[in-house]
Amino acid sequence: MFRGIQYSIYALLLLCVSCAKQQQSSTPDVRCDFSADSAYAYIAQQVAFGARVPGSEEHVACGDWLVKKLATMGAQVQNQYGTMINYAGESQSLRNIVAYFEGTTQNAILLCAHWDSRPWSDEEEHYDDRFAPVLGANDGASGVGVILEILRQLSILKARGEMVPSVQIVFFDCEDMGTPSHYTGLERPHTWCLGSQYWAQQYIQHSPIKLQYGILLDMVGDPSATFPREYFSMQYANGYLEQLWRSANRLGYGRYFVPSTTYYPITDDHYYVNTIARIPCVDIIDYKTNTETGFAEWWHTQQDDMRNINHQTLQAVGETVLTTICSK
Repeated sequence: MFRGIQYSIYALLLLCVSCAKQQQSSTPDVRCDFSADSAYAYIAQQVAFGARVPGSEEHVACGDWLVKKLATMGAQVQNQYGTMINYAGESQSLRNIVAYFEGTTQNAILLCAHWDSRPWSDEEEHYDDRFAPVLGANDGASGVGVILEILRQLSILKARGEMVPSVQIVFFDCEDMGTPSHYTGLERPHTWCLGSQYWAQQYIQHSPIKLQYGILLDMVGDPSATFPREYFSMQYANGYLEQLWRSANRLGYGRYFVPSTTYYPITDDHYYVNTIARIPCVDIIDYKTNTETGFAEWWHTQQDDMRNINHQTLQAVGETVLTTICSK
């Protein structure tokens, strides 16, 4: 993901006229089961493969494991292979993992995260350390782990005969292939989020599934995580964003899903889901106002490992999302 410039609340209000059209529903009083321990284990299993750099053996092995795991939870799974142009103007192969879980609703909800990890630690202080790949426990694996646990809980509810939403899950590849800081060649646009760009293009051309709205999870394991309302999420999917933030506050997670008066546009996978696929999509992403990058101090460094994954944060995010999508 890539941080953009900040926008004031006044500019934002001018861009959110369409939000009133989006469906809003009340959050139920009951809490949905979600196991942070299980989500944590799913994250650890991804990290155990090593850095999931596209094209590497670790990337292939983790992708195969994700496909099998999704299938064991009752989802229909496909590998979506494609090619995009990367930051250097070269062809970049990618593998999106797409799964459909049939619930009891006609329109499905999109749950998505990226499953690759960055090939370079280009935020390391020392130059020579910037060429090692990032393990990506938080930046990538955390969102995938939470979604896997959400799917596990939905499969349990479905087996009990309860009403559950239909869900389209997409694990995007090549999100973190954006231009590295050490690159000195021609600067090209849209070098981040290649997998979601490809998926969105294919969705509008070929998908028979109608997706009502989407939720993107990115970097959702940090012990000190805060999730402010992100600018593009408010512009394109404000009704769904507010529903999520209301759920979080009712569940007691207001210290994570924080109020905002300044909104930051982040180039993340949700941007292309919104603008190309035209599916209203909310980005739940940890954003810092006290760091130079806008993200954790160990973002895109060798310190993005399991030491920075917190059970309480996973619980807050997972329970909030699960409660929201299961609301009647």
